[in-house]
Amino acid sequence: MNAPWKSGLPGNRDPFSAYICDDAALDVIRPVVIELGWQPEKCNKGGLRNAVQSLSVSASPAILMVDLSESGDPLNDINALAEVCEPGTVVIAVGQVNDVRLYRDLLSSGIHDYLLKPLSPQAVHDALNQALAVFMSPKAGDADGAKRHISTAVVGTRGGVGASTLATSLAWLFSEQHKAPTALLDLDVHFGTGALALDLEPGRGLTDAIENPSRIDPLFIERAMVRAGDNLSILSAEAPISQPLMTDGSAFVQLEDEFRQAFEMTVIDLPRNMLINFPQLLADVNLVVLTCELTLASARDTIRLLSWLKSNASHAHPMVVANKVQPGVAEISKADFEASIERKVDFVVPYDIKAASNAAKLGQVFVDANRSSKATAAMRQIAERVMGVSSDDVAAGGGEKKSLLGNFDLKSLVAKKNKAPAEPAE
Repeated sequence: MNAPWKSGLPGNRDPFSAYICDDAALDVIRPVVIELGWQPEKCNKGGLRNAVQSLSVSASPAILMVDLSESGDPLNDINALAEVCEPGTVVIAVGQVNDVRLYRDLLSSGIHDYLLKPLSPQAVHDALNQALAVFMSPKAGDADGAKRHISTAVVGTRGGVGASTLATSLAWLFSEQHKAPTALLDLDVHFGTGALALDLEPGRGLTDAIENPSRIDPLFIERAMVRAGDNLSILSAEAPISQPLMTDGSAFVQLEDEFRQAFEMTVIDLPRNMLINFPQLLADVNLVVLTCELTLASARDTIRLLSWLKSNASHAHPMVVANKVQPGVAEISKADFEASIERKVDFVVPYDIKAASNAAKLGQVFVDANRSSKATAAMRQIAERVMGVSSDDVAAGGGEKKSLLGNFDLKSLVAKKNKAPAEPAE
């Protein structure tokens, strides 16, 4: 069974509990709770007084729904509840009194929301979704969280150059070696191999997002993404090949927006046809890794893509990676390739067919299955460059980590309209 990407809910507490007075309300709440992946057994019979008694001897959940219907003095009883609730608990009250003053007093006392009986499934769903959003939003001491997010698009100049292998390997390295919460978005909707490389079922998350972009929110991200590790989650698809891709690209942009809030790193396995059809995908991408091979066709397409990036995504820093390189066997030499594209190749990844076969047999990403391979060493250097902790930077900076913006020319990463002096971002 695919485990969803974990949200910001506290890991040492139950995610949800409810204390409700009547069966009718419980019958409405339980299906919504099940839909969210929580235990329906956490919906208890009994109101606020039962909640106070239970929580006085046990840990409070992250989200607590409590019924005030049998309470004679809701405000005083809420204060009693506050004494037994751990800090950070989000409380949703339920009641029968339709009074604006009571509603305002409850919110002032710290209640997150107040639902009026009879309950509707949609109202309960919306309230719980908004409660989850509290844990998804940046904390007060993490106001610069958005600045630390790095989005990397991996684009193959030709089919079969190994862009997907590089994308999955980079995502794995970010999450495992650098312990950064990472999202991998495989946008080859019909033939993507991201989930396959991680030995996972892709699920329907990406397909659902394309079909209904309005559903994309923090809760959707939590439920739709498939966990590949403690810090790595993937969103991909294996759409029927008889089903054309019908989208204006808005779903992909919304997904990227949510990833910026929920993760530190995003890796987009971006087929070149998607790049051309949906240029808005690169609006907030920091780095484009152009994966190529040392052939005439790849040199031609590298030139074309570099020119396209300069015109359509000048804020994104291009990195050229020559993959599957076999010395003495390449169609053209590295020097001739660089002369053709009029720039240096940033990294060279040697060809290792045995390592690739080994990874496929083990159901692991390339760098995980072949940790001593020379190709893995090259991919590790690429990951370190993106993260801003390459060995060269450490040697030059006395071991101090730099940001991505400090690693590259800041002028190439900011909009041209910004005339501020170039300084490394914090």
